[in-house]
Amino acid sequence: MHTLSRQVRFSIDPFPEKQVVGYNSYASKPCVEDLGLYFALWVDLESQLNPDTGFVVNVSEIDKVVRQGVVPIFIQVVSEAFVRQQTVQLSGLVSILKQCWKEVQISFQSKRLTQLRLELNPFRSISIHTEDTGMFTFSEKFEFAAMHRLWNDKFDESKNIELFGKCANPAGHGHNYILEVQVQCETSSLNSGWKSDYQKAVKEGFLDLVDHKNLNVDVPEFKLLNPTVENLSLIAWQKLDGKLKNAKLSKVTVWENDRTFCSYAKPQEK
Repeated sequence: MHTLSRQVRFSIDPFPEKQVVGYNSYASKPCVEDLGLYFALWVDLESQLNPDTGFVVNVSEIDKVVRQGVVPIFIQVVSEAFVRQQTVQLSGLVSILKQCWKEVQISFQSKRLTQLRLELNPFRSISIHTEDTGMFTFSEKFEFAAMHRLWNDKFDESKNIELFGKCANPAGHGHNYILEVQVQCETSSLNSGWKSDYQKAVKEGFLDLVDHKNLNVDVPEFKLLNPTVENLSLIAWQKLDGKLKNAKLSKVTVWENDRTFCSYAKPQEK
């Protein structure tokens, strides 16, 4: 079984009569001539391949469905919120995604829609996996800088260099890390200050522990544990699990650079 993911980018002017379609779907379509709100919607469809085309579905069909059926929903909500001078909270965005789910699913009845994920900006997203639940997934990225040295005292110098290469340099080396914290929430449990509480919990629970630190020397958890990106993701999970109010931690991901990252999630109970 294959799952096809397609991102559709669009921008909205809060004045409905000023919507401009444009021609560059890579940037966004509709495109907005002046200042507007940018969105990126990921659509995941699961299906057997069509033997004649090799497609789950032609991605141009996904683009068409989103721009004809989904974008108008966003235009209406954004325009009404602008007129009323009201913000659209996370619970409202989940309601929008549920409406969008119906529009997409009815257009691809022979496929299984498995996820709609809305990127609110390059560092924050929300997603739903069914239209019939009060649960949604929220994800946000954070940054921290730290230095480390990869070394195991059980081995001699030559063995450590063989295992860890330049990362075994006695002087250590640094990284600008990215941490992504993914949680599951119930829309009914959110309040207006939820995102600030979430960010504060991540900062105090993990970022303050590692940011601008020598991981080998300054972080007690790494006194006997090699500070690999794998172990960083584990420690992040241990520090944040159960600490996020009105949210259940579902996955943490740590990027060491743009080519290397590791995710950790609690193993599913059998």
